[in-house]
Amino acid sequence: MNIGEFKQSNGRLMGSIATRTIDLPRLGLRPVESSNERAPVFEILALNVGNRWVQVGALWQAVAKHTTGEVFFQGTIDDPSLSEPLPVALFGTDEEGYRVAWRRPQRRDDFGTSVRGSRADDAPDGQGGFGESTAGGDGGLMDAGPDLDDHVPY
Repeated sequence: MNIGEFKQSNGRLMGSIATRTIDLPRLGLRPVESSNERAPVFEILALNVGNRWVQVGALWQAVAKHTTGEVFFQGTIDDPSLSEPLPVALFGTDEEGYRVAWRRPQRRDDFGTSVRGSRADDAPDGQGGFGESTAGGDGGLMDAGPDLDDHVPY
């Protein structure tokens, strides 16, 4: 989803980002001069309520993973006034301008897939790494070792 744009204006890349709840009408991209290969390419600056430019993010160069090898910039905008960081990607060129794209990040599942027949079949015990179930066919606890009603000092 495109949520903004940046274009050349008086030798600077200026733009805006707007969503239903975010309105950043005046943004600038300041090139970062660094010999460190891990440094961002641009700092993202916003004009604050006091009419001062403040850094609200950074962009790094990336290459599309599909066959085109398109170069783009990706990073985040973050500020205490935002409920969470806003991940963005910029596509285009300095001459033509950049489209600002946003996509909801996919959440990682720390337990892996819940679809039967995928990862569970690959685990040595066939149980997806969790071992055998302690639940019986009726859902009740079965053969769980010591009686759970026993007092265990701690």
